[in-house]
Amino acid sequence: MASTVTISHNFETAHRLPHLPGKCVSLHGHSWWAEVTVTAPAPDAAGVVVEFGPFKKMLRGWIDEHLDHGVMLGAADPLVPLLREHDCKVYEMPDGWPTVENVAARLADVASELLAELDHVPGARVAQVDVRETHVNRAGWTA
Repeated sequence: MASTVTISHNFETAHRLPHLPGKCVSLHGHSWWAEVTVTAPAPDAAGVVVEFGPFKKMLRGWIDEHLDHGVMLGAADPLVPLLREHDCKVYEMPDGWPTVENVAARLADVASELLAELDHVPGARVAQVDVRETHVNRAGWTA
């Protein structure tokens, strides 16, 4: 049996997917929701996998600093320099375009890096990330 901890956060971010056919080639925004789940074989003697407070603060802080009220674009997107020139907050996806699937994978990487900085029970790891860009569209990442 395993123990889990899940942190949720929402953020407002625009993106575009010019490599796909359809309406998502246009710059558009969403109210995104992310859930990051950490799992471990068992909690410690105090019943803790990782303390919610510090993990939540760090994860939400990263999302707010890099994604919230900004725009996510692929590194090759010609809008990157133009938007930066106009002092817009731009986050370049390191591995491709900001599809919901890629956003989930990126948040898994970030959450894993943050978890490594915190005290946690041995064997704790990011096991799942779910990202919802609308009420009906979601994607996930699972270890």
